[in-house]
Amino acid sequence: MPTINPYSVLLESWYFFRHNLRSIAVLCLPWLLLEGLARQLAEAQVSGLAPEARELLVTLLFYPLYSAALILFLDARSHNREVSTGQLWRQALLIWPRFAVLAGLSTLLIILGTSLLILPGLWVMLRLLFAEYLLALGGLSPLAAMRESFRLSSGYFWLCAACIFSVMPLLWLLDWWTFQQLGEQPDAMAAILLDAGNGFLQLFVSVIGYRLFMLRTAKASAPESAV
Repeated sequence: MPTINPYSVLLESWYFFRHNLRSIAVLCLPWLLLEGLARQLAEAQVSGLAPEARELLVTLLFYPLYSAALILFLDARSHNREVSTGQLWRQALLIWPRFAVLAGLSTLLIILGTSLLILPGLWVMLRLLFAEYLLALGGLSPLAAMRESFRLSSGYFWLCAACIFSVMPLLWLLDWWTFQQLGEQPDAMAAILLDAGNGFLQLFVSVIGYRLFMLRTAKASAPESAV
């Protein structure tokens, strides 16, 4: 199998994201807006929790919903299946509990790695890159998806790193910079809209991850299909 060019992965991912922008917005933006609203309410009403704990709770409530829906959408479009937004939301709700557990475990592992040094946290994040796709599309349990992601990412680490870190730092920087423009006491509505907008742009990373996942699983099944 020829060497995969990171540039081609990014180009194909961008092409898909751009040409399906409206569908992805309809599918994910409502949840992203609700997530931003919940974040503002949690900050105002749940002052007893540490900011990190509030952020984690809000993330685990909404992130699995729009991420699972997006993964299911990516898979349907890649296989030329037409699935309505309502169907995708219903499927995402069904796998939400397992997805939330996976997201929580992955976050804790990444935080643990980052607390040791930055690089171990980034290494864990990349090795778990395929776990969400394995859970949403393969029906694996959270722990099984994490183990299988570690296996599949073996030998694919540098390709994943080149693709993901070509985009993610820029999105992080944009997120930080835009919130700096709101000032020390930002308007709540502006913060919600900005939060949702930045979150929507970061969905591009999920599209890249799905493309890498498809290439990796295609490579893994190539010997069987050749028989």
